[in-house]
Amino acid sequence: MNDYANDYFSPFDADRPLMLKCSCGADHTEAEHRQEQGKALAASSATVELKRRSLTDEFEAYSSAFIEATLVKAIFPQDAVRRRFIRAVGKSTAMAAIASVLPVATMQAMAQDKNALEKTNLKIGFIPITCATPLIMAHPLGFYSKQGLNVEVTKTAGWALIRDKMINKEYDATHFLSPMPLAISMGLGSNATPMNVATIQNVNGQAITLSLKHKGNRDPKNWKGFKFAIPFEYSMHNFLLRYYLAEAGLNPDTDVQLRVVPPAEMVANLRAGNIDGFLGPDPFNQRAVFEEVGFIHVLTKDLWNGHPCCAFGTSTEFIEKNPNTFAALYRAVLTAAAMARDPKNRELIAKMIAPQAYLNQPEQVLQQVLTGKFADGLGNIKNVPDRADFDPMPWQSMAVWMLTQMKRWGYVKGDVNYKQIAEKVFLITDAKKYMKELGQKTPDGAYPKFTIMGKEFDAARADQYATGFAISKMS
Repeated sequence: MNDYANDYFSPFDADRPLMLKCSCGADHTEAEHRQEQGKALAASSATVELKRRSLTDEFEAYSSAFIEATLVKAIFPQDAVRRRFIRAVGKSTAMAAIASVLPVATMQAMAQDKNALEKTNLKIGFIPITCATPLIMAHPLGFYSKQGLNVEVTKTAGWALIRDKMINKEYDATHFLSPMPLAISMGLGSNATPMNVATIQNVNGQAITLSLKHKGNRDPKNWKGFKFAIPFEYSMHNFLLRYYLAEAGLNPDTDVQLRVVPPAEMVANLRAGNIDGFLGPDPFNQRAVFEEVGFIHVLTKDLWNGHPCCAFGTSTEFIEKNPNTFAALYRAVLTAAAMARDPKNRELIAKMIAPQAYLNQPEQVLQQVLTGKFADGLGNIKNVPDRADFDPMPWQSMAVWMLTQMKRWGYVKGDVNYKQIAEKVFLITDAKKYMKELGQKTPDGAYPKFTIMGKEFDAARADQYATGFAISKMS
């Protein structure tokens, strides 16, 4: 007899027929135990349901009374006048009179249903890169389901497909490159469709990776004629690579070739010699090292520490039609971002997002990216804890910087109302609201200054900044 079975037989009953004991230690069978548990659970469930109904009724009564009181106070702001009116006509007559000019019942119903989700079955797109960590991990951790949402997170091949599926309403919300909602809203590269950034998904977390054959050629001034891959034109990867090359005196439009390549194909193209390097998302910088075909030349955090990369967002139409669902999505993703920010959770997160359904990457590669302790492909082990981070704040000055680079490189022509576009697309007020609801800290302001490669960026001087570079489409 196996050891597990022996645990349930008494060694002192050898002279009597063997009988199973209940695992709880009481003198009854497992079947009898389960029967008693079922009765207790049913009674408990009934009690919980009665309490829930009682609280619901109490809340609805409170909501109705609150709205009635608020309406009366709004019409009669002076306390003495309001009291005389109520005494003279009575509460019922007063509310009937008010209802003749205001939809009281409708307003009460809206208050009672304010948390009702307009849509519960959602499809969210993502590109399998570490930038999408909060959006992805919210799925296996149940953060969506805890908000009453049945979410399907759908792996998508490339950014153009993400854009098209959002415009065609095939996705309800998505993982964006943070400049994409600006571009789509402005009609750059597609029909103009208002989009919004709810949160930044990640900051830092990118790198310039070069082929091993360039180990001895680390000065970008010598890179004329190089071929580089970027994941999309409207990406921080494109803007940061252009910035870096131009600071070295190279014109990214004439001195090098920039090719749009899906992130998952970057390492293969590096191995095949089709490109000399790429500025791309992780884990593919680290995967190039892992595959021994490339080395990490520079982390993008060394160009702009805290720069945004990807975002979580949706269409303005979706938000307008589904405000409660949007709020539930917000809470789920912000909860995941808060967990992802804590370094002690990074190894666990690597395990969660490694499987085929998500990133389909070696866990070792993801751990190096997320913990910041990594091999650089040059024989060194680096320790950079903030190599990747997950600050969700959609700072509007970040949006303004992206717009200055669109202006600089000719993606947008003519005058740009930087603040108007930034404030329309980047929902920082909403982000702060839902962060406060979750007990998360919310920094002040919307337009902090940043330093990019040693130069300060002030959103208040955006036009001077955009037109002040030695190398640009306008030079």
